[in-house]
Amino acid sequence: MPAQFRGRIDLDIRDSAPDWTPFEPPKAPDGAPNVVMIVLDDVGFSALSCYGGPIETPNIDRLAASGVRFTQWHTTALCSPTRAALLTGRNHTRNSMACITEAATGFPNASGTIPPENGMLSQILGEQGWNTYALGKWHLCPSDEMNLASTRRNWPTGRGFERFYGFLGAETNQWYPDLVYDNHPVDQPATPAEGYHLTTDLTDKAIEFIGDAKALAPGKPFFLYFAPGACHAPHHAPKEWIEKFRGRFDGGYEKMREETLQRQIALGLVPEDTVLPPINPIGTPQTRTGPDGKPFPALDYTKPWDTLGDDEKRLYARMAEVYAGFLAHADHEIGRLLDYLEESRNLDDTLVVLVSDNGASGEGGPDGSVNENKFFNGIPDSLEENLAAIDELGGTSTYNHYPTGWAMAFNTPFKMWKRYDYNGGTADPCILSWPKVLGHGGELRHQYHHVVDIVPTVLDLIGVEMPDQIGGHVQSRMDGVSMRSAVAEADAPSARHAQFYAMLGSRSIWHDGWKAVSTHPVISGWSHFNDDTWELYNTEVDRSESHDLAAEHPDRVRELVNLWFAEAGANQAFPLDDRSALEILQTPRPQLASPRSRYIYRAGGAEIPESQSVNVRNRSFVIAAHVDLPEPGAEGVLFAHGARFGGHALYVKDGRLHYVYNFVGSLEQKVDATEELPTGSDLILSASFEKDGEVAPGVATGILSLYHGEHKVGEGRIKTQPGMFSLAGEGLCVGYDGGEPVTDDYPGDRPHRFTGGTLHRIVVDVSGEPYVDLEREAAAMLARE
Repeated sequence: MPAQFRGRIDLDIRDSAPDWTPFEPPKAPDGAPNVVMIVLDDVGFSALSCYGGPIETPNIDRLAASGVRFTQWHTTALCSPTRAALLTGRNHTRNSMACITEAATGFPNASGTIPPENGMLSQILGEQGWNTYALGKWHLCPSDEMNLASTRRNWPTGRGFERFYGFLGAETNQWYPDLVYDNHPVDQPATPAEGYHLTTDLTDKAIEFIGDAKALAPGKPFFLYFAPGACHAPHHAPKEWIEKFRGRFDGGYEKMREETLQRQIALGLVPEDTVLPPINPIGTPQTRTGPDGKPFPALDYTKPWDTLGDDEKRLYARMAEVYAGFLAHADHEIGRLLDYLEESRNLDDTLVVLVSDNGASGEGGPDGSVNENKFFNGIPDSLEENLAAIDELGGTSTYNHYPTGWAMAFNTPFKMWKRYDYNGGTADPCILSWPKVLGHGGELRHQYHHVVDIVPTVLDLIGVEMPDQIGGHVQSRMDGVSMRSAVAEADAPSARHAQFYAMLGSRSIWHDGWKAVSTHPVISGWSHFNDDTWELYNTEVDRSESHDLAAEHPDRVRELVNLWFAEAGANQAFPLDDRSALEILQTPRPQLASPRSRYIYRAGGAEIPESQSVNVRNRSFVIAAHVDLPEPGAEGVLFAHGARFGGHALYVKDGRLHYVYNFVGSLEQKVDATEELPTGSDLILSASFEKDGEVAPGVATGILSLYHGEHKVGEGRIKTQPGMFSLAGEGLCVGYDGGEPVTDDYPGDRPHRFTGGTLHRIVVDVSGEPYVDLEREAAAMLARE
């Protein structure tokens, strides 16, 4: 409620007394500290050097040396769910984030929309007088709201952050990011050739945001949520950082696990008798069939290093070098941020929290990939294709990911990886540093805690009470507990006694040192949840979950499984979803406008996200451009959708019309016109695809024809990919191609804008009507507008 006016109001202002209190903005208490939350992505328990890892991270080590490291801190095993829990203090399914936002199902546990009664730390601190900034990955907004026509209720600026600079979705190209500034998309400020990399850009903006406010109000505290894309695929890093690690991983991932475990034992991170589980702890691989009909091994499988050929070893080692360079570069940028805070005399008054959102990722499959988009299209990688790109890994022409063996290694000593409810998916780094207040220096804490505990801990440490209401919404209960007692005393008992987990079919429950976990394969499409077997571990002495005690303690297993169902029910965790990645991503989801047979796009508008644009997958389509060409010499992009790792485009070059379909970055299929462009007004230039079959499930094949009006000027056979062009935010552009281009064949410089004529609009038709009738109807329709 607004504060009561305590001044005096009379007829004449001269006889009245003002009271500014009801109109003043919230003001933090004098001396209130800053809060910096650094969220790494897909960085496993043992990648950082301060957690025994092989990658030198001196600036993160610097935080660890001035604070405490938790050795039993856990996440949800996936990014959106963890980030929702991190910012709200509620379990992921209560946040309606059972999976990533792009995989929303429309059930209360997985709508992709955090309910307003689960307020975020940014909202709490913003209403208490802190400046609030979010930089980097958001991934807490449903895909139908990631566009300019949508509400901003779930954008950072709608959830308590005053300023935002980053990307809204799951991932982005680190060289050509899909950037949003506050509440609108923007172009990146430089190109890779000019030295651009997203992590550096994010650091620059973080420093800018802090400096802008501190110049005006030096004593006002801030909350900075700094979430670079590192180290989520694509693994992109400056080459000089990759080269620092050349040869470092030639011994293979199994050797690296052994060496890492010895360092972890020496550091006291895990018990001395910890052993390594097998690299394939949940059985042998099951063969799957790709869209081309060829079998390939299940992704959740690791090839033993000694079974690899020399070329495979060389390739896999290089993929690890790229990942290491990516993380080391991110550490360098974190160092720049810490240096700025220190130089500006803010670091002593800043509580820093550093975490990763889940374990290392196994989404590269057993062979790794030069284009992760294949995974989301259900298409196996080719060793030959990957080897051909070995010298380009980490650069602009790859969208790469390492093999599962490195995921196991960077999760040492745990089994499995991201998506699984074993510790390889859920046990992650967590560092708290605030020497001026907390003291400490390089200490370890072994108490069991969870991501939901961060918000209560921050509020407890900085002295802020959880409000009963935020924005008029009565707040729900907090699932997290404060970690303050553990921070203060190494021997203090954990304030947490139970934690349930559920992710993509995998399930587990921890209770006072005992953990039961199902052996259900994630995103397998298997279902049969009642047929799951459950393993039992005493995690106080068996951190690597290597000694299954289920046969010895069947009563405890039953007790814990019953507790899982009770906790799952209390946290609205049903229904469970273990469908394949392709099936999940292709599930119909809300759109701002109902799907239609014809889409009209104006020239030069903002990029349209793929989730809200025309869907041309596995169907016939026509792309028609309405142009004026007063004289020869026009060139540039008329229409582009996607990027070089999956996409298609219609463009003009050398006086002729061209079309390209880049099939998951592996096959660039071009159709070129055989005649020069005409000149004149109200011309229709088009590409028409007529599907005549499928070479694999969802992979349409047919004839792509080019037209000037009704006159055919070229044709060729192409195939189209079954899934999305990109998860990186590469959308649909008219009159240019923003971000990573679909092809290098474009004329001119990025963004290859159409010049030398006037492009009025693009019409994309997916009705399947014959081309000539469509062209006439479209021309008549365009003339009326």
